[in-house]
Amino acid sequence: MKQWYEELFENYRMKYDHESFTQGTIGECDFIEKEIHYNKEIRILDIGCGTGRHSIELAKRGYHIVGIDLSESLLKRAKDKASEQNLHVVFQKQDARKLAFSEEFDLIIMLCEGAFPLMETDEMNYKILQSAYHALKTDGKFIFTTLNGLFPLFHSVKEFLSSNTKEGNATYGNNTFDLMTFRDYNTTYIVDDLGNKKELKCNERYYVPSEITWLLKTLKFKTIDIFGAELGAFSRDDRLSTEDYEMLVIAEK
Repeated sequence: MKQWYEELFENYRMKYDHESFTQGTIGECDFIEKEIHYNKEIRILDIGCGTGRHSIELAKRGYHIVGIDLSESLLKRAKDKASEQNLHVVFQKQDARKLAFSEEFDLIIMLCEGAFPLMETDEMNYKILQSAYHALKTDGKFIFTTLNGLFPLFHSVKEFLSSNTKEGNATYGNNTFDLMTFRDYNTTYIVDDLGNKKELKCNERYYVPSEITWLLKTLKFKTIDIFGAELGAFSRDDRLSTEDYEMLVIAEK
């Protein structure tokens, strides 16, 4: 049986690039470049690359990058976009919980809920972090965003998602936030690229900063910094607060 996140991205590759949460690519890549000091010699892995928006933008800027995703549909779109722009990006279908890499990358990015924290158990989410750690070289950097568990304690997730949805985007309903598990359960409604209407029962894990710090510490990351993650405007000056829907995590091995 397919999980909701597998079903969601079937035949959704064209519409995906029009979702509101995919519109911050340029600014996010600007931040990534600063974090790696514009070093074009490094190797980058993009986990949960989707249609390749960060991979392709970084490749345009001269970086060596590999993008992995679980969705063949999204990967096809990524390959098509790279080909149209005559860019060489390696896109592979891989499961983020068991990556086929060992100490190969200087930087790993996992942005916009790329894989983590969509998994159905905390153990699976942890495996993604563990897998990223193993794929990273010593002194390598891991930059990812995840859902901020402080946000739903003060705000309605449903109202936030509704206010950021444009016409043609996925819509959300029946949200319930479980305080025992920090999971938001909802019904996601989409119309896919073929015009089919889908109604999916979804749930996503929200994490509080101390949990993320602890998980990364158990993996032996040396430094862990957490900030607010504003779409398209990542910054180390953005102190995380209850107003941030997502957090930006920067860890060094």
